[in-house]
Amino acid sequence: MSKALTLSLIFKANSLNYGEGIANISELKKIHRGNGDVLTFASRQSLRYDIVRLGNEWFDWNLDVVDKSKGTLQFQEALTIADSVEMDLFGYLKTNKNSMKRPAVARLSHAISLEPYRSDIEFLNNMGLAERIGETPNLANIEQHESFYAYTITLDLKRVGIDPADKKNPVSLPVETRKERLGQFLDIVKLLNRNIRGRQESLAPLFVIGGVYPAANPFFLGRLMLEPQVKAWKLNTEALKEAAQTTFGGQEIANSTHLGYVSGIFQNEANFNELGIAGSGSIEYFFQTIQAEAMRALEELA
Repeated sequence: MSKALTLSLIFKANSLNYGEGIANISELKKIHRGNGDVLTFASRQSLRYDIVRLGNEWFDWNLDVVDKSKGTLQFQEALTIADSVEMDLFGYLKTNKNSMKRPAVARLSHAISLEPYRSDIEFLNNMGLAERIGETPNLANIEQHESFYAYTITLDLKRVGIDPADKKNPVSLPVETRKERLGQFLDIVKLLNRNIRGRQESLAPLFVIGGVYPAANPFFLGRLMLEPQVKAWKLNTEALKEAAQTTFGGQEIANSTHLGYVSGIFQNEANFNELGIAGSGSIEYFFQTIQAEAMRALEELA
């Protein structure tokens, strides 16, 4: 039996991920679309970084798990997923004589902007410091983009706390430990934030849809889209409705799908109740409901 949790989320934030840049210009990471739109994005690696950072800050996840073996930075050979929630959820590759590989249990997509980048740029200088010593300030330019972003998480519940990669010492953690780790992960996603360039940006969801399904599949990935509007934002609910009608094993996933949203953000929120899904409500409703269903699934899989 297989059980998986998948969530597709929307949040609003400013300028989340910069690349190398050119000269004194800091460039945002971007994707160029065939219709001419330029979209900015926060990479899945940056999302993973902040999830692990908050796991350590809030739940004391062990980060002392890395060494440099054979010239490569990787997780310590002697450690297992029992020692590290990070290794459990996000996998590892150990290139020792008995090379071991654990694919990620929790898989993340890039967080891609739902609004195109319009070449906004900010001019910066360190005038405050320069004036103190009578020097000429240094100049810089950084690209800026305020937008809604969407990303998707897929988590294979049957593999949380289970690692057969080491044939001699396979790991199977108690179900209570597995439930605790899952609960911490969901709490982090619900309140996710990112520290960047002196700002703390909230990545907490304004809209989230998903559920616990019999297959690890990102059902709503690419289905979160804004409808072009003036002075208002609307979600394309038809795309969500059609995705919810997807069948697996002869059953529509709508029967296992829940939705949460912050009131007053999207002008057509009244249409959210017309998707034919199991339930909708606040963000807190969504996470409490999904967590309860995921915990039951873990108990069934134990």
